[in-house]
Amino acid sequence: MSSLPSSPRPPSRPRRRSLFAAAAGAVLLAGCTGSSGSGEPDAASRAADRARARAARDSAELAGRYAAVIAAHPALAERLDPLRAEVLRHAAAFGGARAVSPSVSPSGSARAAGPDDGSTADAVPAAEKDALALLAAAERKLADRRTAALADVPGELARLLASVAAAGAGHVYLLTEGDR
Repeated sequence: MSSLPSSPRPPSRPRRRSLFAAAAGAVLLAGCTGSSGSGEPDAASRAADRARARAARDSAELAGRYAAVIAAHPALAERLDPLRAEVLRHAAAFGGARAVSPSVSPSGSARAAGPDDGSTADAVPAAEKDALALLAAAERKLADRRTAALADVPGELARLLASVAAAGAGHVYLLTEGDR
């Protein structure tokens, strides 16, 4: 009796996409682990509340940057309004209640009305391309910070942060695709 010939295909290995999905799942699961002890759940809850409040503040500040760029470059409004609206929804999802609106100084230069701490967005560059680059850099920085925070927050908040970070990465692409 002869044995069956061996398959010409090499053994199946996980695809790159599967590895990325598994890695992302591992990060999210790390955020889902509970803590034990009498005082730890309260401390973890307070830390999650602080992370959620910071994420809401960060989204509100980013929406302020969008508003400032739109005020300084009205021709970009059609392109930027949907992105700003999404950033405002992110702020609301994190529990942010205040909407951020642009304010214009008497000199006519736009700035963003910031959160309660009185901070304002950086000055808007005069060139549209530079203003878009400013927004893309702010989106990228915030998406990176949110991704880095995933392992430090509980599961539901980690999922929300991951989703909003991914949306921010998408915004970076949309803000820079016109430059290519």
